[in-house]
Amino acid sequence: MTTRHDHTQLLSAGSLKGTKVVNAGGEDLGSIEELMLDVGTGEVAYAVLSFGGFLGLGDKLFPVPWQALSVDTVNEQIVFDVPRERLENAPGFDKGNWPTTADSAYLSSIHDYYGYEYPSRRR
Repeated sequence: MTTRHDHTQLLSAGSLKGTKVVNAGGEDLGSIEELMLDVGTGEVAYAVLSFGGFLGLGDKLFPVPWQALSVDTVNEQIVFDVPRERLENAPGFDKGNWPTTADSAYLSSIHDYYGYEYPSRRR
């Protein structure tokens, strides 16, 4: 008889902040700036990726579906399988102009851009 062990790997949101993000080809896409939580469901609504600029200056922030990211624990980085050009043309916002709320249309548009479906809000 075999015993089945289910393990869920847990990481604190704070430990992900500043983590390097690369695409499948190993190109540097920036770093995780923040994780945005849906307080209604307790789920990650999206990750905020800081990309562009030089030494943190002039970076633009990009909302990215959490489902589009995978954590590479061996190399201590996050993989976002998207071409660099796709990210350069993605909808984003400036560091001084964060969205304060997000309706379902906004969240859906973020997910749609990268080919993901935004999970419907559970009650």
